[in-house]
Amino acid sequence: MQLGIHAMAWTPHWSNDSLPLIDRVASLGLDFIEIPLMGIDDVDPRAIRTRLAGAGIGVVTSTVLSDATDITSPDQDVQQEGVAYLQRCIDVTADMGAPQFSGVIYCSHGKRPPERPGREDWERSATCLAQVAKHAQSAGIIVGLEPVNRYESPLINTCAQAMELANMVGAPNLKVHLDTYHMNIEEKDWQDPILAAGDRLCHLHLCENDRGIPGTGLVDWEALFRGLHQIQYGGYAGLESFVDVSGDMVAGTAVWRDLAPSGDVLVRDGMNFLRDLMRRHSL
Repeated sequence: MQLGIHAMAWTPHWSNDSLPLIDRVASLGLDFIEIPLMGIDDVDPRAIRTRLAGAGIGVVTSTVLSDATDITSPDQDVQQEGVAYLQRCIDVTADMGAPQFSGVIYCSHGKRPPERPGREDWERSATCLAQVAKHAQSAGIIVGLEPVNRYESPLINTCAQAMELANMVGAPNLKVHLDTYHMNIEEKDWQDPILAAGDRLCHLHLCENDRGIPGTGLVDWEALFRGLHQIQYGGYAGLESFVDVSGDMVAGTAVWRDLAPSGDVLVRDGMNFLRDLMRRHSL
């Protein structure tokens, strides 16, 4: 299993000013950094690729769709804006040398419709994702669907739903990205979703139930890692916690109180805890 961290531990908006974070992640002895593509105009993939080569670590990318790029919209122009945006994300991902791109890429993040999604919403998402997956396959990129909690998406909240949508698309490079923060709200068990995803699990966000230091909350880490051991998971697993937040990042992450004494403490203690789990579960 490759252990890394999301750049949003330090910044919600990636630009060339963020490049020193690559060296910081390397200094922590981690395998990769996850780079957000929401502000894609400011992402310089060639500069990232050069910095990664110097630091000797890997990279994956992620994003979320907005109302303007919602592929479940009945407006075909909005759907195509979403497809074009996701395809651009894939091109940027490939240009920086990353093998994988994931996130809330099946409908608008934070969408609150007046009623439950209907079959037409699923079909629109699947039709658009088929185009995206085909584009990604030609670039050698894996695409991951990340289920998130009911307050962040009306469409995909569980591993089972993500698997259903992936089956509708039927693309071999369309896989599942699980997140323990969201699993804590939406799943009934810690191990079963891991086993259900099996070899379709491509990425995992390792978060405590309050997004604080892993090992200090309610997540059943032993059960989770038993599942990861059972499927012999060798993919990406990244810490995604928010502590040193300010400005626009406060509202974006909904972090209204200190979740750890500092970001450095969260990363140090969290990584030590996760490395111990990996060692004990032979991952």
